[in-house]
Amino acid sequence: MFTTKNNAISAYQRIGVETGVESADPHKLILMLFEGAQEALARTRIHMQNNEIAEKGQMISKAIMIIDHGLKASLDMNAGGDLAIKLQALYDYMTHRLLMANIQNNIETLNEVNKLLSELYSAWKEIGESNGTLTAIKAIAT
Repeated sequence: MFTTKNNAISAYQRIGVETGVESADPHKLILMLFEGAQEALARTRIHMQNNEIAEKGQMISKAIMIIDHGLKASLDMNAGGDLAIKLQALYDYMTHRLLMANIQNNIETLNEVNKLLSELYSAWKEIGESNGTLTAIKAIAT
C-alpha cells in the first residue's frame, strides 16, 4: 500500500513538472532549473546526515547535471558577453565544489553552493518581475 501511494505521488509530481515545463516561458524554465538544483541539494544534505552514501551521490549528481547541462548550457555566450562568461565560470566552480562536497562529505560546501544558487535565483526572479512590470506598463500605455 505504501509503495503504491509513493508511486502515485511520484507520478503526480512528474506530471506536474512536465506540465509546468510545457507551459513555462524561457525565464520560468531557468527558475525551475534553480529550484530543481536547490531541491537536489536539500535532499543531498539529508542523505549526508543519514550516512546514505548512494542516495547522496545520486542527488549531488542530479544537482551537477542541472547546473552543467541546464543552467550552464542555457547561457548565450554571444549575446551574454562578459556576464555569460562569468556565469559559466561560476557554474564550473559550483560543480567542482559539489564534487568536493561529495568526496569529503562536507555539508558546509553544499551550503556554499546552495547560497550561490539562492542568490542567482533571487536575481533571476527579480529580473522577471521587473520585466513583467515593464511589459504591463507598456501594455497600459498603448
